[in-house]
Amino acid sequence: MEKMKIPTGDLKIMSLVGDVADAIGRECYVVGGYVRDLILKRHSKDIDFVTVGSGIELAQAVADKIGKKARLVVFKNFGTAQLHCGKVELEFVGARRESYNRNSRKPIVEDGTLRDDLSRRDFTVNALAIKVNSDGRGELVDMWGGLQDMDDKILRTPLDPDITFSDDPLRMMRAVRFATQLQFEIHPDTFAALGRNAERLKIISRERIADELMKIMASPRPSIGWRLLSQSGLLPYVLPQLEAMKGVETVRGRGHKDNFDHTMQVLDKVAQKSDNVWLRWSALLHDIAKPVTKRWEEPQGWTFHNHNFIGSKMIPKIFKELRLPMDIKMKYVQKMVELHMRPIALVEEEVTDSAVRRLIVDAGEDLDDLMTLCQCDITSKNPEKVRRHLANFDYLVSKMAEIEEKDALRNWQPPVDGLEIMETFALQPSREVGVIKQAIRDAILDGIIPNTHEAAHALMLAEGAKLGLTPITNPGNPDIPENPEK
Repeated sequence: MEKMKIPTGDLKIMSLVGDVADAIGRECYVVGGYVRDLILKRHSKDIDFVTVGSGIELAQAVADKIGKKARLVVFKNFGTAQLHCGKVELEFVGARRESYNRNSRKPIVEDGTLRDDLSRRDFTVNALAIKVNSDGRGELVDMWGGLQDMDDKILRTPLDPDITFSDDPLRMMRAVRFATQLQFEIHPDTFAALGRNAERLKIISRERIADELMKIMASPRPSIGWRLLSQSGLLPYVLPQLEAMKGVETVRGRGHKDNFDHTMQVLDKVAQKSDNVWLRWSALLHDIAKPVTKRWEEPQGWTFHNHNFIGSKMIPKIFKELRLPMDIKMKYVQKMVELHMRPIALVEEEVTDSAVRRLIVDAGEDLDDLMTLCQCDITSKNPEKVRRHLANFDYLVSKMAEIEEKDALRNWQPPVDGLEIMETFALQPSREVGVIKQAIRDAILDGIIPNTHEAAHALMLAEGAKLGLTPITNPGNPDIPENPEK
């Protein structure tokens, strides 16, 4: 058997566990992700141990050996135990075999052999084990060809993939996730089984699916996962709105771009520039409303009017369906989707100071993220068109920097707020307050008045007069006249 080279610190822990296992007469192995990552030369701080017998008993014996530094947590119902030792987390479980009821992914668990335990693993690359007992410590156990699959960069199930996926359909999402993270190919037989069992995803909680999607989105090239979900037939059960973006329709020889393919390009370009997973979600969903807004109109051809605005309205429902957080993160994605056309429109038109000011104010602290998304959204098969758009985009960025430095508009609020308007005219919250606020905001952003309290206050009085409002007496402010009714 091949002997593994194990980092010194981890080998010390494994030797301790192996010695304790020897003392109580147990076989013990390190299994799963740790072994896979060791072969891939990736660091893993979690070590999973399988013993032939009670995992809880072995964990308790190891905790006794370590002493006060060890913190043991027992999950009796699951037959597992966790041992926290410094920065390392050890998990112990007894070898087991499983059987499933078709309507649940919760298995019926029985004691088993090491072979039983490894055969129930999702993929051969996760079905590798390292022995920690003193006789053969460090030896690799490979019953299913996982080492060769690792060399070939292949994901394959140890047993019949139809049984593996039907028993626990979450494994289908894990197949896509591992293929994305590791950039492995899914074996053709295993891949075909994804499509045959796609409907089984219905019994998986949306929270578990969301966990896998978040890991896909955090990967270096998230598009790998989304393309695999689509090609396998899983995507309609995960995000049907994205599946609807696939394909090209042609009328009179004129076709629009494949919006799914375009989205995948934008997503990967954003992932190259940013680790912000919510900006990546914004890239994935920025054109999500194109299928519902697509129209053929003469003479311009294919149009997607207001797809940014309608798309932003779709975000809460999508987040709710996927069990993604319905908080500031969802609001951020909504904002990105709604605003993503604004910089592009400015690039294609004359860049006015007024339009730039409005963009800076509306984007606020998320302006840099928005500009990243919009730059990545420039895709075309015509290199000259891309070059021209990027050159115009660079000009817009420089114009924004110039105006931002001069006017300090990011996170800007008008110098006269709603409270001051209400106090000045003795108003309750009302339409009139909103009208005056908007007039002041527009005048400053359009450059009609300077961004000062004095100018904004004067305009407030003028706009109030247009609405038939009279300011109350304020002796401390000569700008407000005495009220004759006082």
